Amino acid sequence: MTIAKEKELEAPLETVDVRREFADLGIGAVLDQLDSELIGLAPVKTRIREIAALLLVERIRQKMALATTFPTLHMSFTGNPGTGKTTVALRMASILHRLGFVRRGHVISVTRDDLVGQYIGHTAPKTKEILKKAMGGVLFIDEAYYLYRPDNERDYGQEAIEILLQIMEQQREDLVVILAGYGERMEKFFQSNPGFRSRIAHHIDFPDYSDVELLAIAELMLQQQNYRLSSSARDAFIRYIAVRKTQPLFSNARSIRNALDRIRLRQANRIVSRLDRVLTADDVMSIEAGDVLASRVFSKGAMDKET
Repeated sequence: MTIAKEKELEAPLETVDVRREFADLGIGAVLDQLDSELIGLAPVKTRIREIAALLLVERIRQKMALATTFPTLHMSFTGNPGTGKTTVALRMASILHRLGFVRRGHVISVTRDDLVGQYIGHTAPKTKEILKKAMGGVLFIDEAYYLYRPDNERDYGQEAIEILLQIMEQQREDLVVILAGYGERMEKFFQSNPGFRSRIAHHIDFPDYSDVELLAIAELMLQQQNYRLSSSARDAFIRYIAVRKTQPLFSNARSIRNALDRIRLRQANRIVSRLDRVLTADDVMSIEAGDVLASRVFSKGAMDKET
């Protein structure tokens, strides 16, 4: 039930216990989950807490029947790949749902291909079908700038944009749209589509992870899978991060996850290559330096493949 419906059913309150309201709604649990899921990103987490506080106060104001207008909640997430934008969108949806600003709290994640058709009459039904699925929750549009292609006069992205803008305004009490993508491209997109900028209330920039944070992310991922880096492997992985970041197609935490998948593959092959041994839990949990250093990232000429 949304706060608008609650307002219809409940008599105005004179006092509200903020601590109890915060605890009963489980907002703290969601914010703690975000902290545990994502290393770093302090500015992002601070902004999410600020938005949660704003909406909690808005909820309290409505319970007290104070004059208010429904807040604009559409957002823009800018940053490079692998910086946690999708994860934050999921937690934001949960916060919105717990506070009563969306009915269901689910996230529908799409790209241009899910919204834009390839021939006349194809785009409108595609876009409307996605919007129907997203109603009551969050629509997350990744690489949103690809919706607009001014260099192609036969492109149907503008039709999808017009439908989105209309729904973002008319159905803003039942749908939150989050546009995501690279910062510079999103800025050009907003310049070309001022209707979007005027409907976006919260612009959140996701910074790249530092080397120290990437190492912490790797160790957390391994811990969750019951693996660990030996001392020498840890030193090797620090070197891996430094080299990999200089190469093309680096995607922050996503690249780290992919690297660990291949490291585990090499570790498994190393273990199985010796069948004449009895394994301990430590053997199958431990990542050794050779498992890391065998990556082609360290070879000459390695450029754009994560291995």
